[in-house]
Amino acid sequence: MIEGKIVAITGASSGIGEVTALLLAERGAKVVLGARRTDLLEKLAARISEAGGEVAYAATDVRRPEDLENLVAVARDRFGKLDVLINNAGIAYVEPLDELQVEHWDEMIDVNFKGVLYGVAAALPVFRAQGDGQFVTVASTAAFKTVPGQTVYSGTKFAVRAFCEGLRQEAGPNLRVTVVSPGMTATNFGSGKPDPELKARVDAIAIAPEAMARAITFAIEQPADVDVSEVVVRPTAQA
Repeated sequence: MIEGKIVAITGASSGIGEVTALLLAERGAKVVLGARRTDLLEKLAARISEAGGEVAYAATDVRRPEDLENLVAVARDRFGKLDVLINNAGIAYVEPLDELQVEHWDEMIDVNFKGVLYGVAAALPVFRAQGDGQFVTVASTAAFKTVPGQTVYSGTKFAVRAFCEGLRQEAGPNLRVTVVSPGMTATNFGSGKPDPELKARVDAIAIAPEAMARAITFAIEQPADVDVSEVVVRPTAQA
């Protein structure tokens, strides 16, 4: 059941995070939006409020543990608790290793992997104290298979998937842990340095981010004793 649940979402200002916030709010969840672009968060919050939803937001850079702690605090201060944390923020650079773009490697590690760790560190004590809670983490089909140009990105997603499986095993019977792995999706993937050929391939088969929002919503709406551990959603045309 979604109605009344308090859900915090990182990377909520666009793409999968944005459409997930809209769908959850439509279903009756109270959403807490986190992203770096507060101007976009303000606009999204206004849309949700105008549609009758309940919403809060906070500037959130997942590379900063204190920002994740603040996002969780905003949820609790505004709505009294936190039921679900969606670790959605991510970044991708698609480029060969020989370019030695070490700063891009660091950024992907910091956002894609350490950002998930910081989110869990902020919410886990709260979930333990409440006796319930759910982590939903957006990984990627790159967590199952890597290709040239996505080596470091894929490495971060393999790490996320392994970490979440360990978290699931340690979580105990009262917490739920879900990984949703999108395939090629019509977002700004790889926008850091778009490769025209890759972008054309992705655009030709990419599915709408709403497909991921529906998968996330499905996992959240299950009864408390049902843990949807892993969902992979990809275009039918994706190899």
